Amino acid sequence: MERTSLRAALAGDRPLRVGWSCLSDPLAAEIMVRAGFEAVLIDLQHGVIDMGAAPVLLAAIRAAGGYALARIPVGEYQSASRLLDWGADMVVAPMIETADDARAFASFMKYPPDGLRSYGPARAVQLSGLSADAYRTSANGSTLAVVMIETRGALANLDAILAVPGIDGVFVGPFDLSIALSPDGEPGPDRPDTMAAMERVARQARAAGKVCGAFGANAMLTRRYLDLGFTFASLSTDMDLIAGAARAAIAEVEGTG
Repeated sequence: MERTSLRAALAGDRPLRVGWSCLSDPLAAEIMVRAGFEAVLIDLQHGVIDMGAAPVLLAAIRAAGGYALARIPVGEYQSASRLLDWGADMVVAPMIETADDARAFASFMKYPPDGLRSYGPARAVQLSGLSADAYRTSANGSTLAVVMIETRGALANLDAILAVPGIDGVFVGPFDLSIALSPDGEPGPDRPDTMAAMERVARQARAAGKVCGAFGANAMLTRRYLDLGFTFASLSTDMDLIAGAARAAIAEVEGTG
């Protein structure tokens, strides 16, 4: 049975539950889906995940019934095509600052005539359950090219970035954005200036008809970002969830919690 596309799921009446995977073990990603995350992003920028582990992680997420998202390393736009070929529903590109950056990324995400993505999605076709022709004709609309807004330059060029054909949405990195906004380079994902900038991004993205997401380091921040109008916000990371659960279990046993 053909599943609902990620684009359609993000347009639903409630935010999607999105997990964040930094670990290269596919079992960890699968467990996150089975625990209730409807989508999981594998992080090839800051996580301990490389391109060798990525196809297995994406397949594990898809097999468990989740949407498979991936973040590429800075500037490695060509890797976006490979992640799509392996079954990614969304690819996120960090540190996008200009419309030209966004245009270069989009070219690797979309098949002609919308882009320059080379055709060879054998694994994606298997995971989708579609015929090769059906995948090819639907991929440009069903897979999402999302750029990160996390610098002063990106904020200044936001309208131009949102207007780039083939860009389906934006994603805010609150830590990098807050560092960029701070005169001292201090992180502050919940500072008023960060929140004001994030609200502006969400407002302009929605006005442009684009999805908008944010990285939430904890439940409080995730809720606040959703309240600002973001289409979705991730919640913590697999590493932090494991560490937090371990600390809580130890505290309960030792009576210090």
